[in-house]
Amino acid sequence: MSIAAEEGTAAAHGVVDDAIAIRAEGLGKLYGDTEAVVGLDLEVPAGRIFGFLGPNGAGKSTTIGMLCTLVRPTLGQARVAGRDVRTEPDEVRRRIGLIFQESTLDVDLTAEENMRFQADLFGIPRRRSRTTIPALLDLVDLARRGNSPVRTLSGGMRRRLEIARGLLHAPRVLFLDEPTTGLDPQTRAAVWEHLHRLRREQGITIFLTTHHLEEAENCDLMAVIDAGELVAQGTPAALKAVVGADLVTLHTGDDERAAHAVHERFGLTAEVHEGGLRLRVADGAAFVPRLCAELDVPVRSVRVTAPSLDDVFLHYTGRTIREADGGPTAPSGFGPRR
Repeated sequence: MSIAAEEGTAAAHGVVDDAIAIRAEGLGKLYGDTEAVVGLDLEVPAGRIFGFLGPNGAGKSTTIGMLCTLVRPTLGQARVAGRDVRTEPDEVRRRIGLIFQESTLDVDLTAEENMRFQADLFGIPRRRSRTTIPALLDLVDLARRGNSPVRTLSGGMRRRLEIARGLLHAPRVLFLDEPTTGLDPQTRAAVWEHLHRLRREQGITIFLTTHHLEEAENCDLMAVIDAGELVAQGTPAALKAVVGADLVTLHTGDDERAAHAVHERFGLTAEVHEGGLRLRVADGAAFVPRLCAELDVPVRSVRVTAPSLDDVFLHYTGRTIREADGGPTAPSGFGPRR
């Protein structure tokens, strides 16, 4: 029976919800006494780009491992593309694509040979792959490099090739674990351009982990995870709206004196840091002219910054994601510190 026919039958029995690509309830993973992921509740609508934001060691890759049936959950349940990860792992795998953080391409094969090998692994008939492979290589702008050995491709080209390879069997959900790690900003932007194109043209659901704040801004929805626990989820704009206030950073002739004056005249708390004086106000652009006019301390520079996702992480965890990421990087792979 075909996937479409199976799901038509399942839908008739109320099993499949096509509007929800991923649903997790109380999902958790324990390694002995170590809680890698704790009580995760998650819902990802179909056709969206969903970002899982958190520092190294937060539980991002362990979560992907459970959702992709590579790691068996200790607690809770999850359904991906309408199938249960515990009881229907093979059906889940048929409906998903997975791109690991580390490259899994064979560098001695050409781009097209890597694609053909993947097609054989998934049992895709040659008559179908002969048309699908060129189309996917064209989709990621690699049509002219199909006969090039992978070792001659740049890091960005290899990442795009892995994306194309992950789409060969037409998955409903594409998982990407830190998809742009090690790429320069220009190449990272190019990879994101292709991901947006995939979502737009194929309606695929994209679930990715990242600790890059700028990268998370590309997502339709996102969740923040820290120390194995989900601490917030929503659109990037909605999460930043929780923080609310703009950050005003100024350098003065006497920051300590300026901080005291800000508290006395405006009733605001200003913090003195090595980088200058910082305070938060609802409308920074409107507040700055008044601030500069009423301070009796020389103001040398002022900068207004809208709330960022790092502010969101700070709001919910008490530290910035850069601070959380400052320790030793956890080993790659699906294990207790991921």
